Amino acid sequence: MKVYVTGTDTGIGKTFVTCALVAALRARGLCVAAMKPVASGCRMTADGLRNDDAEALLAATGRPGAYADVNPYAFADPIAPHLAAADAGVRIDLATVAAAHARLAAGADASLVEGVGGWAAPLGDALEQADLVRALDLDVVLVVGLRLGCINHARLSAAAIAAGRCRLVGWIANRVDPAMARADDNIATLRTRLEAPLLGVVGHGDPPVDAALARALMDVTG
Repeated sequence: MKVYVTGTDTGIGKTFVTCALVAALRARGLCVAAMKPVASGCRMTADGLRNDDAEALLAATGRPGAYADVNPYAFADPIAPHLAAADAGVRIDLATVAAAHARLAAGADASLVEGVGGWAAPLGDALEQADLVRALDLDVVLVVGLRLGCINHARLSAAAIAAGRCRLVGWIANRVDPAMARADDNIATLRTRLEAPLLGVVGHGDPPVDAALARALMDVTG
C-alpha cells in the first residue's frame, strides 16, 4: 500500500488525517512508514530546519528513521513551497524524494506520503505534485476540509487529480469547522458527485485511532 494524502486547501488537516491513518493501520498490526517530502514554515534547531508536521508523522509511525528522509526538502519561510525553494536556490528533485521514500518504505507494509498545501500547489517551475505521485506510483486520498466552499474545492481537486493522470481512491471528510451549517448535507452531496468513495469522517481533535478508516483504506488500495 502506497498512498499520497492531499487536500482541498492548506490548513485542512492533512497531517491530522495522515497520523490518524498511520495509527489505524498500526492498530491492525501493519508496519507503516510516513513522510512529508516538502515542507515550508520550518523552524531552525540545533540539528537544522525542522517541520512540526514531519516530526508528527515520524512519531506516529513509531519507527526509527532519519529526519532527512522523512522531510528531504525543508524551508524556513511559511510560503508556497516553489517560492521557498526558489528563494533558497534549491530545485526539488524527484529522484531525491524517491530515494528517501525507498529507504523509509523498506520493510514496511504501507507508506503514506503527505502532500503540501492543496493538490494544485506546484513544487517548482515545471514540477507538480502529480509528477511526484506518478513517479512513486502512489494512490491518492483527498482530505476535504468541511467548511463553506468545500463542495467546489473537492470537485475541482478531484478533477485536477484525474487530469494529472493520478488515481483518486477515496476521500476523507475532516470537520475543520465544527459550526459549519449543514455539514452532513455537504457530505451527502459530495458522495453523489465524487466518483471515489468516502473512506470516513473525522472530527478535528478526535482521538486518532479509527479502525474503520484502516479497513476502508485497505479495501480501496487492495
